[in-house]
Amino acid sequence: MAVPNRKISKSRKGMRRAHDHVPVPSVVLCSCGEPTLPHRICPSCGTYRGRQMLRKDDAE
Repeated sequence: MAVPNRKISKSRKGMRRAHDHVPVPSVVLCSCGEPTLPHRICPSCGTYRGRQMLRKDDAE
């Protein structure tokens, strides 16, 4: 099994892991005021780009 010749420092380990974080999702406000993910139907009112996609009883 391969064994490293030298110890990896905490700084170098941290620099390698700097891009491994989970990105913060972008959020847009629907016309009803609820925060939703972009390019998705609003789960509370059922609208997408100003059009009614789901009826009120389907959204719940």
